[in-house]
Amino acid sequence: MQQISESERILMKIIWKKGGTALFSHIMEELKAEQNEWKNNTVLTLLSRLVSKNYLKTSKIGRRNEYIATISEQEYQAVQTHGFLDKVYEGNVKNLVTTLLRQDILTEQEWTEIEAFWKEAKGGE
Repeated sequence: MQQISESERILMKIIWKKGGTALFSHIMEELKAEQNEWKNNTVLTLLSRLVSKNYLKTSKIGRRNEYIATISEQEYQAVQTHGFLDKVYEGNVKNLVTTLLRQDILTEQEWTEIEAFWKEAKGGE
């Protein structure tokens, strides 16, 4: 899966937020609501790149394009997480968690939530 730019990710977040499909006009409305002043051509170029990278496909509704995500936000996060883990920690999850704990990135509350999630996922052990 190809990497996407931060600008492309912003557009994907809008489409995911809209349930995985959005018309160009809805994307532009959301960008405006977020105080983002990108021009139409900029957004069209970014959407075109996302289509060519297979993150989006298009469907015609009359003369309008509907943009449809081909990957969910959760799938994207999983792919990116695995890539980060492999690249930075050579796939070693323990080293990642150790860094999170030693640098006080992971709070005690978050750790407690993770432990509870882990126990539930393991069947309440």
